[in-house]
Amino acid sequence: MKKFTASKTISLKDFTDEVYPQGSFAFAVLLKNKGIKVNGVRTGADVMLKGGDEVIYYTTPAQEAKPSHAVVYEDENILVADKADGVSAEGLLCELNGAAECFAVHRLDRNTRGLMVFAKNRAAEGALIAAFKLQKVQKVYLALCKNSFKKGSGTLCSYLKKDAKSSLVHISDTPKSGFVKIETEYKVLKAQGDVALVQVELHTGKTHQIRAHMAHIGCPVLGDEKYGDRALNKKYNLKRQCLIAKQLKFSLGGGLSYLNGKTFTSSYNLLLPEN
Repeated sequence: MKKFTASKTISLKDFTDEVYPQGSFAFAVLLKNKGIKVNGVRTGADVMLKGGDEVIYYTTPAQEAKPSHAVVYEDENILVADKADGVSAEGLLCELNGAAECFAVHRLDRNTRGLMVFAKNRAAEGALIAAFKLQKVQKVYLALCKNSFKKGSGTLCSYLKKDAKSSLVHISDTPKSGFVKIETEYKVLKAQGDVALVQVELHTGKTHQIRAHMAHIGCPVLGDEKYGDRALNKKYNLKRQCLIAKQLKFSLGGGLSYLNGKTFTSSYNLLLPEN
């Protein structure tokens, strides 16, 4: 059993995603079995919460034990986590803060697996936020994409605009008002039929950048339900994007310079599906 209190108006599903990864994993089962109480009343629906509402999750020991992440590296300044898919960045931060104070400095989409770094003090938070902003963090991803690549490698330069209302981003090949420049470098590692295993390095880090940029060139990430190829996703029965934040490498100054030269690697991998 886990108990939380809402601090704002929010749906039960979104609240669960933000505060309790294990509850998020089991959310559909919990609703089906009325394993969630809101203000003492069991619910089988995704109800709206308001600030002050108490939520209790009656998760089983097995559900509670399902890992949301593994710790790749930790010291007095940072924690590098290998996040599971289905876990929101907010939910992981909330879970980490249950053990010791941590601060978010970047994020991953809920259904993207792999590395996230958290600061453990305010000085490290400021240094890491600045490093991400100044592109002092090398971010390498692995993705399974639709194999429509015209070249085996390249650096894509386009312009991106976020539409907060639709939770989507739009890509343009030419500068437009409200759009920011993005750069995405890719290399096809292996191709098999209609799918390719691709290494992607971000030179800018914007919302949904890899997913939208790959889709823009006709090579969407498999399993992506927002920007993907529905027929291809259906063919391989994929409902979560096949995308891993595989490596992080820092180029930092000051008190975090001891991290320079270290490469942190996710344990997750991707396999080409059988055609």
